[in-house]
Amino acid sequence: MSMFSSDLTYTRNFGICAHIDAGKTTVSERILFYTGKNYKLGEVHEGTATMDFLQEEQERGITIQSAATTCPWENNGQMYKMNLIDTPGHVDFTIEVERSLRVLDGAVAVFDGKEGVEAQSETVWRQADRYRVPRMCFINKMDKAGADFEFSYGSILKRLGANAIAIQMPLGQGATLEGVIDLVTMRAFYFDASELGAKITEKDIPDNLKASAKKWHDMMIEKVAELDDALLEKFLSGETPTVAEIKAALRKGTVQRRCYPVLCGAALRNVGVQMLLDAVVDYLPSPPEREEVQGTDPKDKEVRMSRPHSASAPFSGLVFKVVSDQHGDLTYVRVYSGTLKKGDRVVNPGNGKREVCSRLFEMHAQHRNPLEETSAGNIVAIVGIKDSITGDTLCDQDKPILLERMTFPEPVISMSIEPKTADDKQKLATALMTIRREDPSFRSHFDEETGQTIIAGMGELHLEIIKNKLVRDMKVNVDVGKPRVSYREAITKKAEYVRGKFVKQTGGRGQFGDCTIHLEPFTAEEAKEAELDFTDNFAFENKIAQGRIPKEFIPSVEYGARQAALSGVLAGYQLINLKVTLVDGSYHPVDSSQVAFEQAGRLALHEACAKAGMTLLEPIMKVVITVPDEYFGNITGDVSSRRGLIVDTEERGNVRIVTTEVPLSELFGYTTSIRSMSQGRASASMEPLAYRPLPPNMAKEVITAGAGR
Repeated sequence: MSMFSSDLTYTRNFGICAHIDAGKTTVSERILFYTGKNYKLGEVHEGTATMDFLQEEQERGITIQSAATTCPWENNGQMYKMNLIDTPGHVDFTIEVERSLRVLDGAVAVFDGKEGVEAQSETVWRQADRYRVPRMCFINKMDKAGADFEFSYGSILKRLGANAIAIQMPLGQGATLEGVIDLVTMRAFYFDASELGAKITEKDIPDNLKASAKKWHDMMIEKVAELDDALLEKFLSGETPTVAEIKAALRKGTVQRRCYPVLCGAALRNVGVQMLLDAVVDYLPSPPEREEVQGTDPKDKEVRMSRPHSASAPFSGLVFKVVSDQHGDLTYVRVYSGTLKKGDRVVNPGNGKREVCSRLFEMHAQHRNPLEETSAGNIVAIVGIKDSITGDTLCDQDKPILLERMTFPEPVISMSIEPKTADDKQKLATALMTIRREDPSFRSHFDEETGQTIIAGMGELHLEIIKNKLVRDMKVNVDVGKPRVSYREAITKKAEYVRGKFVKQTGGRGQFGDCTIHLEPFTAEEAKEAELDFTDNFAFENKIAQGRIPKEFIPSVEYGARQAALSGVLAGYQLINLKVTLVDGSYHPVDSSQVAFEQAGRLALHEACAKAGMTLLEPIMKVVITVPDEYFGNITGDVSSRRGLIVDTEERGNVRIVTTEVPLSELFGYTTSIRSMSQGRASASMEPLAYRPLPPNMAKEVITAGAGR
């Protein structure tokens, strides 16, 4: 029997997300310690963090895989079930962040008390906006020299444009940090360092901080009053709202994403974490407070459906992570509706495969607690799922629903790998399948011409970690090529009435397919407006007069054109941002077949591209560099020499934050060279930004190299 109430009001599914090095995993570790899940504190910098249990994570001191864990927390005599999902902050793993945000009900955004909002914090904040996740902010590292609460709070208002409301302020900062002041109750809380912060003493606010606390308190009351009409009236008539009223208004505002409470502390010094947990209970939503989960009817994608967060509704859940384990794959599922029992059969409506949930577990990092059944609002790991990967839906066989899919970005970098022996070849195929299931932003394919396997990912670090995983964890011996940039092809103008005709006569039945298309550059925004599917950055529209081509051959034309675009026309790179409109065609009552129309579609696309004019696009990265003043000149000069653009520079104390846009092809080994240029004092973070045309002379080189591949 579970120690938790089955009432979903007492469940919180929340995650912790932040810029790399803001102290996210340390915050998670402290949460596990105070909720009694760990008896010893794990430290990232010592390589003993519980949540970072991969060898790679412990060596690098970063979180790569998000791990889900369930822990208890008591608030006002009521036991709450906290499902905590740890997410990585490193940009090469944004996909991990995406998929965690998709299944969370609320998030805690952690910021560095000295740096405030950093480049990656903005990315994560925007991702959370996209998935409509309510969140609150925790300004961490208030014990660091130079930590500045007011500056960090200001950066949330300014750089994120968020309605942040400070509900705490630090008791001292830097080395003198002793605790936090709660601005709602106007009391000071001291954390006893000798007791690992587990002992908290409540006192009056010290005299030297009374004026400052009053200023912050008044600002909070004013902002809270704006969230609730009844409170606003009270505030305007000079009455002070009660603690309960403030909390109720804050909760309502946070759940509706109209405000974001801001807390502070220092996780490494064990200051403020218990109050953060109380705030998660007080302000972040329980599963029923989020809107019903949206989806479509698997048989007809146009029909919208939704499911309530209720144990009695038909079962639906979303796979948000697959972890390969020596005892069988663990599939992490967020249950949105209904009840799932051990041994139940469910269906994956995306591929029509039936799955058996042979065992259910509640997870704590890598320890597991077996369950007989689970219901709406929970996050569980299932053993026995064979054909479902991240982003797939699992649901009731009789009442299917297809939940909204997550979008995964296209890889920007690739490299070749070759197995050393025939035995390794076999092992490699299995290993790549496993990695693909675990990591949806990873791609691999076999290049027939060179006999090499090409793996592609989101950045150099991503590929390096995959390579280490293959060699070290999966024991596959491979030779690895140099990382290569994934260019893209695009058309420059419109081409109209281009005909693709495929005729083959080989005694007996022939082959006949004939289609005429328009080809034009197209964007995701235009596709959205026209309500066209834009998978692989390719839109297809059928505008053919009835009967010119039989209905069953039209998907074949689309398939042929799509395949041609995927394999590239100019230099073997994927062709993107285009729309094919089928406008005319003809058929032969005997000789026409799906294969013939596929070929016709392929030929028409090739012809149209030649007419439309083609260009190569290269991935451009947004690179944010933090550099001390004295090295500013070296770094900016270097950016220009890499064909980079400086978009923005901002001064913070004696360092400058430089935002640049640099082609990925110029960035190999950049982290090493930036360190040597600044004696190890500058750092950079990068993320894919856009694809832009390559200068003609460089495009020529790439095309020649592509032809020689």
